[in-house]
Amino acid sequence: MRSRISIQEAKMSITAAQVKQLRDMTGAGMMDCKAALAETNGDMEAAVDWLRAKGIAKADKKAGRTAAEGLVGVAGDATSAVVVEVNSETDFVARAESFQEIVRNVAQVALAVGGETEAVANAKYPGTDKTVTQAIKDAVGTIGENLSFRRSAKLSVGAGAVATYVHNAVAENLGKLGVLVAIETAGNADAARAFARQVAMHVAATNPLALTAEQIDPAAVARERAIFTEQARESGKPDNIIEKMVEGRLRKFYEEVVLLKQSFVLNPDITVEAALKEAEKEIGAPAKITGFIRFALGEGIEREESDFAAEVAAAVKK
Repeated sequence: MRSRISIQEAKMSITAAQVKQLRDMTGAGMMDCKAALAETNGDMEAAVDWLRAKGIAKADKKAGRTAAEGLVGVAGDATSAVVVEVNSETDFVARAESFQEIVRNVAQVALAVGGETEAVANAKYPGTDKTVTQAIKDAVGTIGENLSFRRSAKLSVGAGAVATYVHNAVAENLGKLGVLVAIETAGNADAARAFARQVAMHVAATNPLALTAEQIDPAAVARERAIFTEQARESGKPDNIIEKMVEGRLRKFYEEVVLLKQSFVLNPDITVEAALKEAEKEIGAPAKITGFIRFALGEGIEREESDFAAEVAAAVKK
């Protein structure tokens, strides 16, 4: 076992040029590079291996941490588009170009392989022989945080357009909230895409549950109906009146959560369905919204409560 003195002596003999060379080769931090060179007596190749081993250990160690930050990314072509979510532990990492490049690459992979999450995870990461999952795991060692590819989805049309929208984008096609909207039409694709983008902005703002009333989870409808029925019974009205009251409240519920029935954000005097009819004049043919997807970063992830004082104390002891 090497003594503390010999390691210290090794550190003193390491030059800044060596540290820079190793950093350029591996992307690791300067202090990690200096430690690797000290541990391997300045042997560059051995230092690379040491960092790789340490990176893997870091990845395993960090894998238990909650990665609820990160970015949502979108990509598209003439008749299809995808949205992906890649998570990191902190927003600081999400602002780094190296992480943003990962999200862009994952989005391009998703566009190429059909967008299904498992297929994307197992597809080849651009420029490597590794899968997307493995490439992201390997990036943990250089980026220094737990990272994960969480999900992806794709919308396509035979004719028409699929528009993308990223709310509060931090870079082109990257942000914390991404939306896809698909419109089928034989008309002008550019006009269809322009309107679909407006609808995507609407979806970002209103977060509808479904495209149509028929697509809402029956359990959710039954739950609302039970609540409305109980509320109506308190009025003391006869059953036939109660039934009408419940149906009226359900219609209002659909207006609030069904995309086509919602008041259009860009013109609240009409519904999205009516706005689509108006847009057909520009599109030049009948058009139909066939689907939408909305990814909000970190939705559904249980975030760990952080004890900042404890974290600082633990860091000091290292």
